[in-house]
Formats: sequence, C-alpha cells, structure tokens
Amino acid sequence: MKLKLGEFAGPLDLLLFLIRQEQANIFDIPIAKITDEYVKYIRLMKSLDIAVAADFLVMAATLIEIKSKMLLPRDPSEQEEEAMDDPRKELVDRLLEYEKFKAAAGMLHEKTTVEQAVFQRGKIESDDSNAEINASVFDIITVFQKILLRHRDEIKMEIAREEISLSDMIKTLKRRIFEETELNILAFFEEMHSKRELVTAFIAVLEIVRTESVKLIQKKTFGEIILKAVTNGTGN
Repeated sequence: MKLKLGEFAGPLDLLLFLIRQEQANIFDIPIAKITDEYVKYIRLMKSLDIAVAADFLVMAATLIEIKSKMLLPRDPSEQEEEAMDDPRKELVDRLLEYEKFKAAAGMLHEKTTVEQAVFQRGKIESDDSNAEINASVFDIITVFQKILLRHRDEIKMEIAREEISLSDMIKTLKRRIFEETELNILAFFEEMHSKRELVTAFIAVLEIVRTESVKLIQKKTFGEIILKAVTNGTGN
C-alpha cells in the first residue's frame, strides 16, 4: 500500500511544523536547521514508501537554494539595497499567506484559537485548560521516528513469527479506539515487536485518520498525540 502525504498535508504545512518545533520566529527562519530537518523528513517518508508529491521535492530544492545563497559571501559590487535583500523573504511571504488562509479555513471548522504566525524562542505557555489542539501527520512521523530509533538500538532475539497484515492492524486499531475512546499513539507504537509491524501500525494510523471518524489531538502544545473517536457530528 502506497500512501500520498498530500492527502494529509503539503510542504508548507511541514515547514510551519518545523518552525513551530524549533520555536523560531517565522520572520527570521533558521534556514540551515530547517532545511536539514525538512530533508530528513522527506527521506523518512520515502523509506516508509509514502509517495512524496512533487511539490515537496520542489520545496526541498527551494530551501537548499536559499540556504546556499545565505552561506555565500555578499558581492561587494552589489548596490546597498540589493545587498540587503533577504533570500528568505519570498518564502516568508508564502508562509504568512498560507497561514492566513489556513487560519480562516480552521475557524470555519474549529472553535479553538488559531495559532499565531510568529513562534518566539523561549518559554511556551502551557495550556492548562481542557482545550484540544489538532495534531498533524508530521507529529505522528516524529513519534514514529523516535520509536524506530529505539527499535534500532535494541538488541533482540530474532524469532520467526507471523506478521500482522495491514487490514488486521486497521481492524485492531479501530477496535481499540472505539473501545477506549482515546488511544495514545506512542503507547500503541511501543506495543509493536518488529520494524515491519511498526511500519504497518504507522500506515494503519494514517489510513484510519483519513477514512474513519477519528481525529488526532494533543492536550497541550508539543504534548502526547492521541487518537480520539469522534462521537457525534460536532466532533466532540
């Protein structure tokens, strides 16, 4: 089974996710760090046999180009005004425009406060209320990557065992979610015994979010990711 990430999110969503994760100012993007992290995510998605749309690769090339321009020394012959041009400006404008439309769309479906475009370094105020934050597919990939590295570091005895199929994994996941109402993604991934089983679980999570009445939430910013059954038409 080959999933298309474009069904869930696009390259600008990934960029905003990385900026938020870095707690960076969107007007002063740490382009070298963000580019490296972006490329890592692309490689991970390809290793999971996720079909990476062309626009993700175009964005990767754009980031690498911007990074190269910022690493190059300024040409002394350039006019002062030209020398002041920031190679990141066009990208920042695109991100701000995208955030504006994304926020507008979000307000039509959610009552929660739309995240602001500027993510300053420093202390982040935790949300002590019961408001839920919608998690993204990139949050799932981050958790998956942590578990995958943990599996790689563990030395296990290889035991021949029948691997669970994707359809069976989806059935198991669906039953768990609707029986327990909420299911912690990290805990679910940790139950897997092999890399193949872990990848199957990851794809099952993406598939069930896409096709079922299930949503991804976090109780607080950067908190644990929960799969929650949507019990009525209002999403509560």
